[in-house]
Amino acid sequence: MNKRDYYEVLGVPRNAGEQEIKKAYRRLAIQYHPDRNPDNKDAEERFKEASEAYEVLSNPEKRGLYDQFGHSLGGRGFGGFSDIDFGFGRGFDDLFGDIFNDLFGRRSTRRRYGEPGADLRYNLELSFKEAVFGTDTDIEVPRKQECDQCRGSGARPGSSSEACPTCGGRGQVSYQQGFFSISRTCSHCRGEGRIIKDPCLDCRGEGQVMAKHRLSVKVPPGVDNGTRLRLQGEGEPGINGGPPGDLYVVISVHEHPIFKREGTELLCEVPINFVQAALGADIEVPTLNGLKKLKIPPGTQSGEEFVLKGEGIPSLNGYRRGDQHIMVTVETPTKLNAKQRELLEEFARISGDKVNPRAKSFLEKVKEFFG
Repeated sequence: MNKRDYYEVLGVPRNAGEQEIKKAYRRLAIQYHPDRNPDNKDAEERFKEASEAYEVLSNPEKRGLYDQFGHSLGGRGFGGFSDIDFGFGRGFDDLFGDIFNDLFGRRSTRRRYGEPGADLRYNLELSFKEAVFGTDTDIEVPRKQECDQCRGSGARPGSSSEACPTCGGRGQVSYQQGFFSISRTCSHCRGEGRIIKDPCLDCRGEGQVMAKHRLSVKVPPGVDNGTRLRLQGEGEPGINGGPPGDLYVVISVHEHPIFKREGTELLCEVPINFVQAALGADIEVPTLNGLKKLKIPPGTQSGEEFVLKGEGIPSLNGYRRGDQHIMVTVETPTKLNAKQRELLEEFARISGDKVNPRAKSFLEKVKEFFG
């Protein structure tokens, strides 16, 4: 069978540089690697073809000979270089480490040399006041811990793990695919390199058991719904000496019957009667720090807003505190006694057709619309 031109195989021009050739081969190696295409003979052949082409074109001396003589070189041809090492040895891995990271990641050795523990999440509910001012609270987090019975070995006390007979303790098995040596994680020991024939009864060979872990959480002032607090190293323990994961405490804040918040701004609605609104008054309003006096000027309208500086929510960075916004609503009495009614009727008689400025402006707009 006639061989395809090596430049055609890699899809590069004949004047392609070293980096362009390497990039083209990397793309093809990832696409057609046997581990990504099991039992696919066509992909296997394409992978071999691309590797052979790269081996020649990446070597200046061999590339020069190929450019001059093509696939024939003194009757020998380029298909049988005896000095080409297509195994996954150290030299090949050093040259194409980035390719194997894409193909395999580090799953084959991760568990053997330490795997980080998983991160955990804990949902913490707080009162409105606790969220505003901060608090210290104790929580219990279910998580894995080292088994006391086997001290994390997974083997029944008095016994130990043994080297995996399938991989010989390497955690990987190798096999030939054509003239390539392919390595995969051992399915028998799952990459551990060792197996447990007599597992611990408490942890069933896992080396870890579930338990409730009690710890204290310091909640800073100003947290809100969705705030995440990271407790480093309080997640699941690592495997084979790997570092533990982290614990993320996610905050949920209960609603307050009086206050609402928008970031660091505090909102509050305060009712006043129409006498206070008309004549003005000094009233007491609730704040996070207790009752404060607020002066209501005469002629205050329903919906008007007053601001108390620095009475809002502290920011998480602690640099400032927001303001409190108080919106007054003027209440109309629903029941009047005889005297009250008499006085209001007198008020209406004295007022006649006089109206306040806002009402006058509104009536003028109505007349203009229907006029």
